[in-house]
Amino acid sequence: MTQTTGITEEKRALPPLPLALLPIVLTLGLLAIQLFWYGDFTPHIPLVLGLAITSLLGVLRGQKWMDIREGVFHVIHVSMPSLSVLIVVGMIIGVWISSGTVPTLIYYGLTILNPQIFLVAAMILCAVVSLSLGTSWGTVGTVGVALMGIGAGFGIPTYWTAGAVVSGAFFGDKVSPLSDTTNLAPAVTGVNVFDHIKNMLPTTVPAMLIALTIYAVAGYGLITPAETSFGRIEAITDTLSAQFSLGLVPLIPALVVVVLAVTRRPPLPSLFSGVLLGGLVAIFWQGEGLHDVFTYAQSGYAIETGVEDIDSLLNAGGIQSMMWTISLMLIALGFGGALERTGCLEAIINAIIGRVKSFAAVQSSAIATAFATNVVAGDPYISIALPGRMYAPLYRGMGYSTLNLSRAVEEGGTLMSPLIPWNAGGAFVITALSLGVMDGNLTNLLYIPLAFACWTAPLIGILYAVTGWFSPRATDTERGEWDRQDEDVLDLGDHALGGDTPG
Repeated sequence: MTQTTGITEEKRALPPLPLALLPIVLTLGLLAIQLFWYGDFTPHIPLVLGLAITSLLGVLRGQKWMDIREGVFHVIHVSMPSLSVLIVVGMIIGVWISSGTVPTLIYYGLTILNPQIFLVAAMILCAVVSLSLGTSWGTVGTVGVALMGIGAGFGIPTYWTAGAVVSGAFFGDKVSPLSDTTNLAPAVTGVNVFDHIKNMLPTTVPAMLIALTIYAVAGYGLITPAETSFGRIEAITDTLSAQFSLGLVPLIPALVVVVLAVTRRPPLPSLFSGVLLGGLVAIFWQGEGLHDVFTYAQSGYAIETGVEDIDSLLNAGGIQSMMWTISLMLIALGFGGALERTGCLEAIINAIIGRVKSFAAVQSSAIATAFATNVVAGDPYISIALPGRMYAPLYRGMGYSTLNLSRAVEEGGTLMSPLIPWNAGGAFVITALSLGVMDGNLTNLLYIPLAFACWTAPLIGILYAVTGWFSPRATDTERGEWDRQDEDVLDLGDHALGGDTPG
């Protein structure tokens, strides 16, 4: 039967559960050796080997290599919009630094913001921008980069700032009607997108409030005026004002991108317009040459001010800075495509479905399955589309609205993706925020538990499943539409997978 991620209608025998688990267990074992035994955070080769193991399993079970390859390349093709955003965001970072956009945001952030409320402000700002843009990645790669600079100026640990940025960016994306994952989840479960967004609020709002409370307590508990180096802040602001022409003009590229997003222009062209405007500002306002701007867009901005904080913050960006992430995404997506085409993922999900009987178990399993698919497949699209399609009959059989399912796959898929380092979302966060993980600085992976809003929402969702709170039953209208939706929901899912921006 057809799946939104490209399985053909041809029936095929699924592998038994132990065999379906084998390539996943072996791959996770190789990842563990690479990460913990060798201390090397480059998961590429273990995932390549996992792709090879999965393909070999399929061939040994009688599948043709060309069919497996088709599955691998189809998932990669479906995720090309995500890769496109990576390239554009890499360009934005390099060009917006040279145009003074990022330095201006850092300068005024250090001047206006209070260190104690910085983490709260960072999360709220990222949530608002992501809600407007409809893309968590675009938010992390633009506003998030500037916030990392402000946090460094205040002396706030990098992983705390990254946690606040991720919490805000991915939660704003989760409830934005412009986001492709927010449209994909209701598409594959057969519900209205605005009903889906409304049904996510019972977990979104409490998780946001919990995160904001923790960030407020951390701000006042970890940072005091006596500990904040005002001399350091002054050195950064003085150097920025000396190196760049600051003011309103450098903010024009960012303002235009936000306006285009609010007026619902396509996200990818909107982001690219920021690159073009940033280049013009760099040339006519900052005095850069055309070839210099090309270099910044390709290889990133480079500066030597003699102030270590400035140099570490602003030597960033460019398409090439995203190549580590892009190569990882291509491999992880290929691994996920092979797992799907060989039937391994479907066999595992079927085994789970066959063991769950109550609504609480079904809802919790849907969240856990979306998360686990994120871990092994490395792609938030698959983690939403596959469980969303396969769990729907269970909800219908129990008389529960599939709004519960669309919320579950968003919580386990969209929100958890940035917390898995080798997932597309996690790899992007690590690269865009210059966390240095690929260079062996694993301390900054502490942003994962500190992104409170991302992992508390699934826990709240499981609590609701157990208590029955905010778990709507199917209405008569929804029951009447199920038969009709069965015919076109997969086509809708395919359409949503072709969106412009990753969630």
